[in-house]
Amino acid sequence: MISTINAIRTEIAKVVVGQEKMIDGLLIGLLCEGHVLIEGIPGLAKTTTVKALSQTLGLGFKRVQFTPDLLPSDILGAEVYDPQNNGFKIKKGPIFTNLLLADEINRAPAKVQSALLEVMQEHQVTLGDESFKLARPFLVMATQNPIENEGVYPLPEAQLDRFMLKLRVGYNTTEEELSIARRIASATSEKIHAVVDAGELEKLKERVKSIHIDEEVERYMIALVQATRNPELFGLSEIKKYIQFGASPRVSIDLFKACRAVAFLRGKEFVTPSDIMSILKDIMRHRIVLSYEAEAENIDVDMLIEQIVKAVPIP
Repeated sequence: MISTINAIRTEIAKVVVGQEKMIDGLLIGLLCEGHVLIEGIPGLAKTTTVKALSQTLGLGFKRVQFTPDLLPSDILGAEVYDPQNNGFKIKKGPIFTNLLLADEINRAPAKVQSALLEVMQEHQVTLGDESFKLARPFLVMATQNPIENEGVYPLPEAQLDRFMLKLRVGYNTTEEELSIARRIASATSEKIHAVVDAGELEKLKERVKSIHIDEEVERYMIALVQATRNPELFGLSEIKKYIQFGASPRVSIDLFKACRAVAFLRGKEFVTPSDIMSILKDIMRHRIVLSYEAEAENIDVDMLIEQIVKAVPIP
């Protein structure tokens, strides 16, 4: 099983240098069927990585460039008039795929964002009077640019909650950037091959579900989530004013799923607290709503998560 994961990583490395954390995050989303939001400035291979992942799996892949004038029908599809049959027919949109890359998702207005809610949660699309189930796996892998303010619409909390992970992507190391510059300047590129089919992917998912989680570790995860809602119960009264709304029950569910995937990617048979620590911020940071006091004092959500981790006893 691990050899299959290594084969996927090897293929992606043909076009992406470094960014192991982003690649692992996408693999976790894939193994858990969880949507992934990738935040980072332009030029960090976010789009390239998602496309490369789809090619290694032989899955359907479509990209939608989100813009302020985008309409829900541009993504979902619509009923269109067919003059030959003198009636209406369904024209399906790019949402009907396995991996949908929503590029710069925060550039689209609220109407488009709300159109994705049913799709991300129910894995179905309603067009006219008909509902259509999407093929499995179906994942939304979205990117957003954190440094621009013009023409940007903040994602609503209800939609953010449907993303299993929010990955923050940083710059490459010096050596990685040197390798990127040499590769692009010499125009050397390798073709990516599909190394996993749908059947093998399902076997990987079943293997992840079999990873053991001890009850003490389960209770530890629940305590971490509850500490975002009632920090005073864990001796964190000083941060209560910074949190308007804590993490939802979806965080607990996703934490259980993702920790199994982390342990699997590390070649382990059971989940440990270190697996939880490695993924906790990615699962929580977009589901905690900060108060005005936090914004006024430039309190970052990752800082609050770090304090919670220190306060909750490790089993």
